[in-house]
Amino acid sequence: MQVAVGLVGLIVGGELLVRGASALAAAARIPPLVIGLTVVAFGTSAPEQAVALNAAISGNADVALGNAVGSNILNVLLILGLSALILPLVVSSTLVRRDVPIMIGTAVLLLLLGLDGNLGFVDGAILFGALIAYIAWTVIEGRRESAAVKAEFIEVARTPNKTGAKYILRQVAILLAGLIVLAGASHWLVQGSVTVARLWGVTELMIGLTIVAVGTSLPEAVTSIVASMRGQRDIAVGNVVGSNIFNVLAVLGLAGLFAPEGVAVSSAVLRFDIPVMIAASVACLPIFFTGQRIDRWEGALFLGYYVAYTVCLIMSATGNKHQNAFATMMLFIVIPLTVLTIIVSVYRAFRERGGTNADSADV
Repeated sequence: MQVAVGLVGLIVGGELLVRGASALAAAARIPPLVIGLTVVAFGTSAPEQAVALNAAISGNADVALGNAVGSNILNVLLILGLSALILPLVVSSTLVRRDVPIMIGTAVLLLLLGLDGNLGFVDGAILFGALIAYIAWTVIEGRRESAAVKAEFIEVARTPNKTGAKYILRQVAILLAGLIVLAGASHWLVQGSVTVARLWGVTELMIGLTIVAVGTSLPEAVTSIVASMRGQRDIAVGNVVGSNIFNVLAVLGLAGLFAPEGVAVSSAVLRFDIPVMIAASVACLPIFFTGQRIDRWEGALFLGYYVAYTVCLIMSATGNKHQNAFATMMLFIVIPLTVLTIIVSVYRAFRERGGTNADSADV
């Protein structure tokens, strides 16, 4: 019951936070594209942030780590997979494509900082400092985007161009209400998740990677799937990429800063879950290299991998004797094949582009 109430509260609180923050950002005349990639991305990551802070302060840091890593894996494999199945994702925004290598870099940074088995105060400061630099860079680069790309982000940001004291106070009230709801809901979700973990005999990390990760990723899922259905494909990808960056830099950064004993990073997470997160991030590289598309078959591949990852987690939770063999197959067979497929796709895209340029030159 606590888990269900907590999840509903996180969705409501996240929506209120996005509305209030987006409206205030628009009143401050921040470009809609920047709002979409920062305020909206941060807002849809607010459930993860609230859960992580609550878990870290209450001494359940495993939930914070599992939530952030599990959400990032789910965002790419499940949400982008579903979005690409609805409509192949063609990304025209240069800024979104530039954010993909940043997303990969943050995942690798998390792996490096966690090699000592703990994300402490210094690690949290490094991650949060990187977040500040990322936001500043996004604001600067966002002003250079084309008018067409900026216009695409206006609808999702829902930022009417209004000012006035009453309007601003109302938006501040909405934002504060969202924060209050998020705080209460995150407390219920963390406590409920710990109770469920104890009843089922599984670790808090496992609950964070599954139930909590799915629940807190619902805002990203709704935003990206709706954007894909409306043909706003820059938003569908940009929301996922931006949220993944925030999940590592903000969620785990603040968790590392406020957790009394830091955030423990187990060897199992270092060997499997974080490498899967990095591999899922690398799977987005065709966007970075070609600026072309994520086709439906690639979306189906993403979904297949998420199913395989979930099966691996279930096998681990139930103590299945084949779990290690299955995880090894995932890491050393499936992932390399995926990377090879991506390389081939990128090579073909460059060949096609080269052929098109040659034809244009002949004409």
